Amino acid sequence: MQTDFHHAVTYVTARTAGFEHAQADIIAYSAQYVDDAVSEGLVHFDNNAFYARIHSSHKSTDIGNLNNDQNLMIWLPFHFLPGNGGKGPGEDPDGSFIQKIVCLPDSPPAKEMVQAAVDDKGKPYSLHRLGIALHVYADTWSHQGFAGVIHEINDVEHARELKSSGMYSKQLQHVLEDMMDHAIPALGHGRAKDFPDLPFLHWQYRNGRGIWIERDNTADFCKAADAMCKVMQQYLGKAQTGLPATDKALLEKIFRDLKIKEDKARHGKWLEIVKNGFKGEKFSFGSAEIGYAAEGANSWKEKALGSSWDMRVHKYTPQFLQSHWKLFHDALQLHRLTVLHDILPKYGICAG
Repeated sequence: MQTDFHHAVTYVTARTAGFEHAQADIIAYSAQYVDDAVSEGLVHFDNNAFYARIHSSHKSTDIGNLNNDQNLMIWLPFHFLPGNGGKGPGEDPDGSFIQKIVCLPDSPPAKEMVQAAVDDKGKPYSLHRLGIALHVYADTWSHQGFAGVIHEINDVEHARELKSSGMYSKQLQHVLEDMMDHAIPALGHGRAKDFPDLPFLHWQYRNGRGIWIERDNTADFCKAADAMCKVMQQYLGKAQTGLPATDKALLEKIFRDLKIKEDKARHGKWLEIVKNGFKGEKFSFGSAEIGYAAEGANSWKEKALGSSWDMRVHKYTPQFLQSHWKLFHDALQLHRLTVLHDILPKYGICAG
C-alpha cells in the first residue's frame, strides 16, 4: 500500500470510526510516516540534550535493503509482520521456519499487535502508536504471501492481470517480465514491483513455491479498511461494527475506478475526494481538508527540529518534548519492542 491508503484511507476510516478531525489527522500522518521515517541515531541539541530515534523504513536506494540483519529490525515489525501460518501462540505451521514469518492478513500476531496499541490509550503518544500499528495491520493484506527477509519464497513469476484495468498497453505478464530483474533482492514484494499496492488491480502470479496466487487488490483493500475501522471503534469504546455500508461501498468504488498508477498523483486525487467527494458522493463525515508532508515546513520533523535535514546540532526548544515528531518516534520504539520482544516470541519467532 502507498500514500493514498496509508494516509488518506486511514483518515477516512478514522473519521467513520468516530474520531474527530484533529485526532484522525494524527493517526493518518503517523500511519504514512512509517514509510518515510528513514533516519536513525542520536539527535543532538545546542543545550547538550539529545534524543535517540530508530527508523522504520529504508531509503529506496539504501544498501540496507541487502542486509538481512537490518531487514529483521525494519521489515518484520513495520512492513511484513510474520503471520505464523495463521496459527496461534505455541503452534507451528507445516514446513520450515520461513513459513512462520510469511505475512498473512489479520493473523494472530497482527491481532495482538493492534490490541497492544489499543491498550496504550491515554498515553501521550497513543494516537501515534495507533497509526503505526494500523500501517502494519493494513500491510498484512497487501503484503500477504511475502516475507520481510531475502528468501526465494518471495520470487514472483508469470504475473498477469485477470481483469483488464485498461492501464497497460500490453499484457501485465509481459510488463512484469520486461521490468523484472533477478538482481532485485527477493525481499518482500520487491520482485512484484508495486502491483500489490495498486488498489484497482486484479492479478495473479506464481510464487516461490510454484503455487499460483490470485490477488484482488480492491477486495483486499476493502477488507483492510473495514478491519482498521473496527480496531479504531474498539479504541473509542464503541461497538465494532466496521465501516458503514455506504462508506464501504464508496471506498470500493474509488478503489476500482480511480485508476492512477503513480503514487503521488493518486494520493493527490484522494485529497480532493476527501474534500469534494467522488462522482457526486461523499463520505458520511462530510468534507475535510487534509494534507501530508514528510519533509519541509509543514512536516512534523521540521516543526519539531527547525529543519527537515539532519543537522549536526539542532536548536532545542521546550516544545520539542510534546512535538508530534518526538511522540511518533516514542511510539515507534515501543511498537518495535512490543512486536519483536513481547508478541513474536509467543509464536516461537526470535527476530530481535
